[in-house]
Amino acid sequence: MTPDDCRPLPGPPLPGAILPGHACQVLAAEDIYVSHGANQGDGLMGPAEVCPGDIYCLEDDHLPQRLVVTRAQGAGQRVGAGSAVGQPGDAIRLEARYALMGEEGDRVELLLLALPDGGRFALPLSPMAAATEYTLLRVEEAPEDSGLSDLLCISFARGTMITLATGAQKPIEDLRPGDRVLTRDHGGQPIRWIGRATLKAVGPFAPVVITSGSLGNAGDLIVSQHHRMFLYQRERKAGLPTSELLVQAMHLVDGERVFLREGGFVDYLSLVFDRHEIIYAEGVPAESLMVNDATVNRLPAELSVDVKARFPGLSQVQHFGTEAGRQFLDEIGPETLFRTERRRR
Repeated sequence: MTPDDCRPLPGPPLPGAILPGHACQVLAAEDIYVSHGANQGDGLMGPAEVCPGDIYCLEDDHLPQRLVVTRAQGAGQRVGAGSAVGQPGDAIRLEARYALMGEEGDRVELLLLALPDGGRFALPLSPMAAATEYTLLRVEEAPEDSGLSDLLCISFARGTMITLATGAQKPIEDLRPGDRVLTRDHGGQPIRWIGRATLKAVGPFAPVVITSGSLGNAGDLIVSQHHRMFLYQRERKAGLPTSELLVQAMHLVDGERVFLREGGFVDYLSLVFDRHEIIYAEGVPAESLMVNDATVNRLPAELSVDVKARFPGLSQVQHFGTEAGRQFLDEIGPETLFRTERRRR
C-alpha cells in the first residue's frame, strides 16, 4: 500500500508469510537508570528485579538505536536485516511493560525487550525526555502480540468527520492528498500525506472515545491516546503561560465523558500538512501529525522513507499553545474542560 493512493488496507497475510521489516527506535536498558530508590544506580531490569516507586532518569548522552522487526505468522517477532542491534533471525522476547509517571504527571509506557545474546532494550511507547524524573508505577506482563513497529499514533479513527475548507465535512477515510482542509490559523490547506495503520486496540493503542458533546463535538470523537486536542480557555488560569492548551487525549479520560475502548482492532489515520496545523474533527480543534524526527522515526520503515522524502527538513514546529499534563488538568478541575450540558443522540 502506498500512502498517496490510500487504498483500503490489505487483508491478513497468508499463514507463514513474513511481513516486511519495520524499524523502531530502542534504547539500551542501562540508559534508563534509577536515580533514587531501592535499585539506585541500576539500569532498567526485568520485572522480578524492579521496584515500583523507584525513580528513573534517561541518560543525557543516550543514543537511540534502530531495531528492524519482521514477523512470520506463528513464529513471533524476529530481528530483520539492517538492524543496528541483534542478528537477523534472532527472536525478540517481550519481557514486560512498565508504566511510569513524569514530573508533570505525564504517563510513559515502556516495553522491555530481550535478545538471545542477553542484550536488553527499552521501547518507549510515548516520548521520554532527558533530565526528567519518572516514577515507576506498575509492572505488567508484555502481551506477546505487541507490535514493535506500531505507530506512535497521532491519529484519528476511521469514521471521524473532518471539516474541509468549504465548510463541508467528510469522513477521514475518504480524504485524499491534495484535498483542502480547514485549519484554525491558515485557512484551507492541502493534505500532503495520509498514513494508515490497523492496530490491536489494547494497552497504549486502545483508542480514546470523547463522547458526543463533551468538548462540543458533534459526534463521538475517537483518537489515539497521544493525540492532542486544542482547548481554548476564555480566562487564563494561574500558572498557564497561554490561554491555548494542547492536551493529550489520554489525559482527558475520566471514565464517564471520556474513556478508553479496548478490544478488537482500530483503523487509525494520520494527516500531514506543510505545517503542524490545528484542524477540526467532529467540529472541535485537534492537531495534525507533526513531522519531525521524534514522530517520523516511529513510523513503519516504508512509511518513514516516504515521509522523509516529502519533508526533507523534518522541521515542523509545534503549534502555539501550552502543553498541559494530567496533573495540571486535575488541579484546574474537569469543569474547565467539559461542557456542562452534553448533547444527546
